[in-house]
Amino acid sequence: MAPADPILGVTDAFVADTSPKKVNLGVGVYTDDNGKIPLLECVRHAESERLKSAPARGYLPIDGLAAYDLAVQELVFASPKENIVTVQALGGTGGLKIGADFLKHVNPAAEVWISEPSWENHRQLFEAAGFKVNSYRYYDPTTRGLDVTGMLQSLNAMPAGSIVVLHACCHNPTGVDLDKDRWGEVLEIVRSRGLVPFLDLAYQGFADGLDADAHAARLFAAAMSPVFLSSSFSKSFSLYGERVGALSVVTGSPEEAKRVLSQVKRIVRTN
Repeated sequence: MAPADPILGVTDAFVADTSPKKVNLGVGVYTDDNGKIPLLECVRHAESERLKSAPARGYLPIDGLAAYDLAVQELVFASPKENIVTVQALGGTGGLKIGADFLKHVNPAAEVWISEPSWENHRQLFEAAGFKVNSYRYYDPTTRGLDVTGMLQSLNAMPAGSIVVLHACCHNPTGVDLDKDRWGEVLEIVRSRGLVPFLDLAYQGFADGLDADAHAARLFAAAMSPVFLSSSFSKSFSLYGERVGALSVVTGSPEEAKRVLSQVKRIVRTN
């Protein structure tokens, strides 16, 4: 038997608890005051219109719906860019999986670094792709804040070519985020040391707003390449079961973007 998932185990304990004052500290899902997941009006409308039009159920392109991929770039990067590749994915997890497999294909000797602590699936996804996964200092339990010195020291000690996973906003599980000045410091270290940033943007709109929460993504995309970014809209639209996500890769030029897309599509097809 495989070990039980620790997060789902908390949910099981919640369900079994008879206390009227219980609070579910398991899976991060937005609920209303009655504990129900809301169905957004925009989703209700879009679903109704889709049913009315009764579209065919043919295969999607390997990189997903073109209109969807452009909409992702508009939401994350403010506007579509010819040097950015975006492919539809099965949630943010799917975006991470595609990116991890691609990076293992082009840079097999690299090692991956995730924050301490981090979302547990970060380690499992990159280990499943064949990477050695290390941790960098991030959270200071004594201040319940960011360990600024430790994080910057960790980044400065990473070998060139290392892949560093960064939470773009709403750090999971601590909730401790970098401010704009700290993001600038992190960018400079990542760029100067030749590290490969992989941003995970799973909660856009849940911290300070759609544009504010995209600050790190837009900062890195404007300053360097390559940059990898996994998006999840499952939470933004309360579409947890639909697995709405994407992978975006910032490249050095439109010509490089075409080559990257050709390789990413091979990964998607295989998966």
